[in-house]
Amino acid sequence: MKLFCHILLLCTLFTFACNKSFLDKRPLNQISEPEYWKTTSDLEAYLNNLYGALPQWGSHDAGPYWADNNSDNMVPGLYNLRLSGLATLPVTGGGWSWGNIRAVNLFLEKAPLVQGGAEKNHYLGEGYFFRAWFYFELLQQFGALPWIDKPLATNSPELYAERQPRNVIADNILKDLDEAIRLMKDKETAPVFRVNRSVALAFKSRVALYEGTWEKYHAGGPFGVTGGNPVKYLEQAAAAAKTMMDEKKYAVFNQGNPEKDYSLLFNQSDLSGNSEVIFWRKYKLGLTSHNGQRYLSILAGNTGISASLINSYLCTDGRPITTSPRYKGDNGLKNVVADRDPRLRQLIFSPGDPITIDYNGGGDTLSKFQRAAVNLGGDSRDVTGYQIKKGAYPDKTLQQGDFMSTTAPIIFRFGEVLLNYAEAKAELGTFAQADADASINLLRARAGMPPLQVNAIENDPAWAFPALSGIINEVRRERRVELACEGYRLNDLMRWQAHALFVNKRPKGAKFIAADYPPGTDVKVDANGYIDPYQAALTNGYQFDPNKNYLNPLPTYELSLNEKLAQNPGWPRK
Repeated sequence: MKLFCHILLLCTLFTFACNKSFLDKRPLNQISEPEYWKTTSDLEAYLNNLYGALPQWGSHDAGPYWADNNSDNMVPGLYNLRLSGLATLPVTGGGWSWGNIRAVNLFLEKAPLVQGGAEKNHYLGEGYFFRAWFYFELLQQFGALPWIDKPLATNSPELYAERQPRNVIADNILKDLDEAIRLMKDKETAPVFRVNRSVALAFKSRVALYEGTWEKYHAGGPFGVTGGNPVKYLEQAAAAAKTMMDEKKYAVFNQGNPEKDYSLLFNQSDLSGNSEVIFWRKYKLGLTSHNGQRYLSILAGNTGISASLINSYLCTDGRPITTSPRYKGDNGLKNVVADRDPRLRQLIFSPGDPITIDYNGGGDTLSKFQRAAVNLGGDSRDVTGYQIKKGAYPDKTLQQGDFMSTTAPIIFRFGEVLLNYAEAKAELGTFAQADADASINLLRARAGMPPLQVNAIENDPAWAFPALSGIINEVRRERRVELACEGYRLNDLMRWQAHALFVNKRPKGAKFIAADYPPGTDVKVDANGYIDPYQAALTNGYQFDPNKNYLNPLPTYELSLNEKLAQNPGWPRK
């Protein structure tokens, strides 16, 4: 941590050139701290820099829709080092970064000096939210952490503090979120495009569910918590989600069209009127835009959806593919999506789907999807034969040229809150039909799927978690399907201690149909004809070590600076 302790006021106050009100002030290199911390505009300008840490599109990727490339939901061209057990011990970096924590702590120390009522309190609440955000990122990577709640100097003894148990860190994160919930304004009165009370509630349900299930499923192992209390966190997760559900400020986005409504969530440039979206990031041509639609519609991006994810989608009768008479098999994409949960057709491209539409010429389709580009190379390649469609919008209004895409990424949505509620209740053993109807069945209704009947869950021979109850299996299935490719899956696998799903296995793709491709197309397939991208690279499949890889290692340089820092299980100190 000493590596970052020199990050002082210059690192956090010199980066607000985008804020017009901030530009009207004296240059920051000409003001002193006491001169700066005067108005709520100062608080707003300071916090603006932290918003850049929230999820957004990258420059050469599909942004949030490639966020599952580190999990069993997707298969990128280059295999994931963590899943493969090939991650190495870093000397520095590796995610052990404290600059943002220091920036927030400085804010929380100085903000009380500013005069103001509700407006000041709102920005103070934003500070608590962001400290919770940054600490939760570190918790997911490293588990136990030093808890630092003030800006440190180069000689602060806290630089050499021990790591606190992960449940202590989780408690402090939830305490910060409770402060954020108390101080921040509701969405109706909060400043536009700033976090608000509802965002903090949604985040609290996420954090509490994560810690509760981690402690439950890692109990007694190297990553467990001494004296852990998973029930406490699961109850907090359910309560935070239920508060949002009862307030009825948000609702599942459902316009009555099961074939389109799910996908419409993810391919709009303006989500301000969407009933489900709690917080999102806006892009605007001429100010800030990205290249996301190019990587979703025109290019396959050298990645693809896994067969494992595809096989988790139910048939339209609400039954799994292992038992449903409606399942048409997987010999070709048309059969794969036939009579399946409509969210599957909105997740992957199937033959006949528009790829580009002429937005100036009357809306005519310019090109259609025929086959996944498993025969191409580079960014044009689809790795598995299941090409991601979620987030793609064939009408060029969302990408009018290179780096001219304005598709808005969702940071928090009500659908996740409903799933957090359902899972917390299922883990507590109190999930009743009324809970299903108030959560999962709202999401199924949008997709036109039969509701989950709690007392009539059919046994699925292919359940991912056969040792657990049918309710937990189906709640987890629903979570995987609804949140597919939004970046939740890796953390779900880690908190559920679910390495058995992928260890010693290679991820597979679609059944390869040679007649659909030019003669001589070279695609690795297994003995049953399924695309097997890592056949040569990972002969024995993923070699994730359950005694080591559930947490990342602390870098050796930091361990040498602070001998009180313990290394994570399975990793050496140097």
